[in-house]
Amino acid sequence: MPKIKTHSGAKKRFKLSKTGKVVRAHANKSHILNKKTTKRKRGLRKTTVADKTNVMAVKKLIPYK
Repeated sequence: MPKIKTHSGAKKRFKLSKTGKVVRAHANKSHILNKKTTKRKRGLRKTTVADKTNVMAVKKLIPYK
């Protein structure tokens, strides 16, 4: 069977944790930052786990990670 190509956009945006969870960065951290509180922006720096409804789709896009 041939190899599957990794999706270029997905490999930059998602990682797999040691336990196999899909890890992603928060959105809303690139511009219009004046109206957001410091506490909110600090929380957006951290990574979070992707929603379970998207996990299977993301794992298909990054088969070798």
